[in-house]
Amino acid sequence: MELNHNSTTTAAGVDEVGRGCLFGPVVAAAVVLLPSACEQLQSLGVTDSKRLSPARRESLVAPIQALATDYALGLATVYDIERLNILHASLLAMTRALRRLSVRPDLCLIDGNQAIPNLGLPQQTVVQGDRLHIEIAAASILAKVWRDRLIVRLDRRYPGYHLARNKGYGSAAHRLALQTLGPTPQHRRSFKGCS
Repeated sequence: MELNHNSTTTAAGVDEVGRGCLFGPVVAAAVVLLPSACEQLQSLGVTDSKRLSPARRESLVAPIQALATDYALGLATVYDIERLNILHASLLAMTRALRRLSVRPDLCLIDGNQAIPNLGLPQQTVVQGDRLHIEIAAASILAKVWRDRLIVRLDRRYPGYHLARNKGYGSAAHRLALQTLGPTPQHRRSFKGCS
C-alpha cells in the first residue's frame, strides 16, 4: 500500500460497489484519512474489500469510522442507473458521497480509470486503487458493508430472489428467480437477464 502523502495532506479515498449487480443501487463511500490514520488502518488489515470475508469487513467498519477525519456515503438509485447508464450512475454516487463530506479534502483518490466530471476538487484516478491506497480500501469496505446490509433488508421485502446470499449479483438462483417471478422495482431492467 502506498502512503505517499505528506503528513498534513487530507486525502479522500472514493470507491463504489454494486456496479455489476442486477438488483439495487450503486453505493459509493468517501473516506478522508490523514497518513497517521492510514498507517493504523493498514496495521489492522484494511485492504481491498473483495479480499476480506464479510465478517472481517464488518469488524473494520468501526475502526475506519473512528480514525477517519470524515466519511460519507452516496448512492445512485435504480432509477438513476436506468436513466444515466451504470458508469455515469457510479460517478454520480461518488459525487454524492464527496459532496456530503464536511471536510474539504486536498485530493480525491478515485478508484478506477474514470475521473468524476465537474467535481470541483483535485482528483487522481487509480486503477486497482483499493489495493494501492488505504483511503480507497477503507471507502470500499464502508460502501460494501452498507450496501450488503441494505440488500439483506430488501431480501425481506422481495423474497424468492436469494438476495441475502447473492447481494443482488446475478447468481444462478437469482437468474432463475427472475425467470419465474419476474423483476421487482429494484431490478435494473436494462441489464441482461433482468427484463
